[in-house]
Amino acid sequence: MKDKPTLTIVTPTTGKFSDYWLEQLLKIKGNVEFVLVYYPSVPIRPLDDPRVKILTSPYKGEMMQRFVGLLNATGEYVLALDDDDFVHPDVVDLTIQYFERFPESWILRLKKENIDFKDQERIKQDWGEIPDVRQLEICKKTPENPYPYQQGNFKGLLEVPVIPLDKKLDLKFALLPFTGRKDNLGYHFENFNNVVWRNKLVQQALVDLSQTTKVLGAITWIPTSGFDRLLGVFVQAKYFQKDAIIGHWMPSPEQIRYIDKPPELKPPRFHVISDALLVKRYPQYGYLWNLFLEKFYNVPRTVAKFVKWNYFKK
Repeated sequence: MKDKPTLTIVTPTTGKFSDYWLEQLLKIKGNVEFVLVYYPSVPIRPLDDPRVKILTSPYKGEMMQRFVGLLNATGEYVLALDDDDFVHPDVVDLTIQYFERFPESWILRLKKENIDFKDQERIKQDWGEIPDVRQLEICKKTPENPYPYQQGNFKGLLEVPVIPLDKKLDLKFALLPFTGRKDNLGYHFENFNNVVWRNKLVQQALVDLSQTTKVLGAITWIPTSGFDRLLGVFVQAKYFQKDAIIGHWMPSPEQIRYIDKPPELKPPRFHVISDALLVKRYPQYGYLWNLFLEKFYNVPRTVAKFVKWNYFKK
């Protein structure tokens, strides 16, 4: 009987990933499963590797691709990765060591380095050795050092709190959006991607999320939305415990290389749609209302980018 994978890496794709990206992905060591999810009518690149599971989502769209991939992840832990980003080849060993030390953690936040997509030398640089997670000290937020992550060079495991969802609706921000939000300050995080999650929590949350997306009869998925952030916030809202420490943030050297592109090369995302789903499911949390209002006020800008994106793409 085949052993259950320790880690599943889920990637939505159109099959246009580079040979180098695929080569580096398959160099990951240990008991790992790779799930590549295409959308309909896209040519599938065959891969001769028993660790790779290739799926096709029923509808076009990143949200459905990610959903299908995560539902079919069989690993004890799961990591969502785009098909142009890279992860350290020893990430499975790191995952095992971390959760053996912290069996109650929800997540392991990997140290991410943003790298310009043109900087091929930096992208292909040899990986540094991951520090022994069993020996790292715990870094905490203190009155003397309220934002240790801002130093960028913390040496230990930095405690990661759950999103402070119980913050109140900021009426000043609601009426005067140019003043900016204050409730989002801190070193909690919202996005799902590039973080190792306990898969059991994720799959249970996906069931609830699938019901929440049924907003207009037969429509059960949302195109051009920010599913990355939607799922990251949704999981934390489902299991919310005030002031809980849900995991730790790894120190340098990086374990994720996020390939960054200028805004004009990134498709527009109507985050307000996914934020509306969060408010629909968890209306008791003021933080989510503030999140929704922030993106609601940005809708005209997003629409303008959407028109421009489609015009130049043609």
